[in-house]
Amino acid sequence: MARLCDGLGYSRYWLAEHHASDALAGCSPEVLLGRLGAETHKIRIGSGGIMLPHYSPYKVAENFKILETLYPGRIDLGIGRAPGTDPFTAAAIRYGSRVGPEHFPNMVLDLQALLNDSAPHTPGMENARAFPRVNTPPGLWMLGSSEDSASLAALTGLPYNFAYFINPQIRPDIFDYYRSHFKPGPNWDAPHSALTLFTVCAETEKEALELSKSRDLWFIRLLSGNPGPFPSVEEAMDYDYSAGEIRAIEDNRDRRAVGTPEQVCEKLESYVKQFDLDEVMILTITHDADARRHSYELLSSAWQ
Repeated sequence: MARLCDGLGYSRYWLAEHHASDALAGCSPEVLLGRLGAETHKIRIGSGGIMLPHYSPYKVAENFKILETLYPGRIDLGIGRAPGTDPFTAAAIRYGSRVGPEHFPNMVLDLQALLNDSAPHTPGMENARAFPRVNTPPGLWMLGSSEDSASLAALTGLPYNFAYFINPQIRPDIFDYYRSHFKPGPNWDAPHSALTLFTVCAETEKEALELSKSRDLWFIRLLSGNPGPFPSVEEAMDYDYSAGEIRAIEDNRDRRAVGTPEQVCEKLESYVKQFDLDEVMILTITHDADARRHSYELLSSAWQ
């Protein structure tokens, strides 16, 4: 997929962090990025994102500085506050650490400092420096799905990517709020906004809607706390949905871009205009890998 997107002219290819999942393979983005960098040439590669409360900002800075030395000018470090898993797995990852999400703002500041070879903010860490030294630090991004993350992105001078595929109930002025409160940081002088949404492209609208049924069923199972593996289209079409489940799917149907390349481009352009976006990022998950690749091919051709 990364090789394909590189060849098609996409700007970025990011990997999420999810744990204890039968459907999502990205439990260690930094390990996968080491391979993706070797398989690609121009596209920026990154994390979407590293769930920072699980880890030491120092170690995250080391990992991504190593990646930056391997693939200079191509590394993005998207960070988030969510656990990316269930509470039991989150506790296992932290292994007794009491440094939780409430420390996230301070962890962001320390990580930002360590990436830029400056003094961290946490008392006792002032003399810590993360190696190797790099000419240009990895591109640090704030990821989120609420106004809290927009505020933190603005105050720390970071580009902001809103996870619309997670929370489609977006505050209408969230990007205006981010831009109006933005304070220049060590790497960004001006605000930079992106929106990520679920997308499926196919030759016909009917085929695209059928492909998206897999995610519909997976989403319903996620709400019940047992998502399991990503289902096939056939499994999704055979599922007996309750009235409440149908309403849940319908509520999110207009909050995605599914259809022909022209229909998807029209939807994406409407979001660019509505929120005055600098970038749009797409998330395409299908049960069939060939259908997923073809979706990216169709969209790339139509968008260009």
